[in-house]
Amino acid sequence: MKLTLYGGVKEIGGNKILIEENKTRVLFDFGQPFKMGEGYFAEWLAPRKLNGCQDYFEFGLLPKIGGLYSKQMLVRTDLNYVKPQIDAVFLSHAHFDHMAHIYFIDPSIPVFCGHGTKTFMKVEEETNSLTNYGQHDYRTFKSGTPVKTGDLTVEPVHVDHSIPGAYGFVATYPEGSLVYTGDLRRHGAMSQMTDDFLERAAEEKPSIMITEGTRVAPEEKRKLYSEEQVLKLGTRTVEQSRKLVVMVCYSRDIDRFKTFYRVAKDTGRLFVIHPKTAYLFHEIMDKVDVPDPAKDPQIRVYFRRKRSGTYDDRDYYRWEQGFLNRMVTAEWVHKRQAETLLSLSFNQFTELIDIKPLPGSTFIHSMSEPFSEEDIEAKVTQNWIDHFKLKFHQLHASGHASCQEIIEMIKRIRPKKVIPVHTEHPELFKKLVGLGRVSLPTAGKELTFH
Repeated sequence: MKLTLYGGVKEIGGNKILIEENKTRVLFDFGQPFKMGEGYFAEWLAPRKLNGCQDYFEFGLLPKIGGLYSKQMLVRTDLNYVKPQIDAVFLSHAHFDHMAHIYFIDPSIPVFCGHGTKTFMKVEEETNSLTNYGQHDYRTFKSGTPVKTGDLTVEPVHVDHSIPGAYGFVATYPEGSLVYTGDLRRHGAMSQMTDDFLERAAEEKPSIMITEGTRVAPEEKRKLYSEEQVLKLGTRTVEQSRKLVVMVCYSRDIDRFKTFYRVAKDTGRLFVIHPKTAYLFHEIMDKVDVPDPAKDPQIRVYFRRKRSGTYDDRDYYRWEQGFLNRMVTAEWVHKRQAETLLSLSFNQFTELIDIKPLPGSTFIHSMSEPFSEEDIEAKVTQNWIDHFKLKFHQLHASGHASCQEIIEMIKRIRPKKVIPVHTEHPELFKKLVGLGRVSLPTAGKELTFH
């Protein structure tokens, strides 16, 4: 068994894990790091997609793996195209730091993922003109149903994370077994799914455990709650407001949208969401328990003025037009501030200029706190809050297990070797787990296990 971690090493996100067993070669995830190329690219200065891998190879932003990339992506690079030498790619979930770079992969290589992941990717491509994951041989799997690829059998097992359709993997091979956590937590609304994964992983008595460690750090100073606590505190916060309530969360955090839908319902407010959120709800309704945005009396859909400067139906995309009967505008929200819980994204803040929230309105930040004081987006957000004299509240349930939860998982699964990934502090695992049981990876360097 050989493992090579090409991403997620001493960084959060960007997981790219190559597993080789005899002649079988598979990848677990192929994502983009959060800080990818920050020394060379910023905002609108980005690698040119029309150049395929060239710009990425120039700065070491993609690994040079033979037999992985498509012929088109290798034009103008020093890596020669050869027929695929990777048997399959397995995606743990639909967050970009785990799957965005599949765009470059040869389309004949099978990409295995859950039904939810496939739907999330489809919706993102349909609603965002800048998103393109490429053409692939997608093959969907279900929790508990093994997928055999050469000498490796991969069993996906559902876990709880901040996006539906997340999985960990239990992989078996002739000489042993391996488990990969993907991203997971035990304090979310579906914590039982993570327990199912832990139980299955422990049954296998694995030789190797590749575990995420996002929150493994010398000290954790952030305010972090369970999803149930977000519901209780969110309800209390909204109940105390007699003015507009604005909520900001991650665009694919379905659990959080469901939480604030309940908050709106329990406090007698209308939950106003973005058309993209409405379309996403519509597309996953048959797989996930979410309200129908086109019919639910508690939901309205916020439409911005577009090309004509008006709210002409013809200005909106086809995927938006299914929700025009639920349309509300800035003028509507302005007149009904005490009746509204408005979900707003960072790039929609200019709508506040038209909405004119009353001073003292509530702003709930239901996302991670900034990683550093240099976070430009956090500074800009605070400037908008100050300008409109909003009351700030931080209410967030992390998508990742705490440090203590990670250690408890390792004790429960009892692997022979632990490999930390998706963490900025892998060295802490030696102290927390035991020096001899931890193998610290080096990006691009092969680890061999007998």
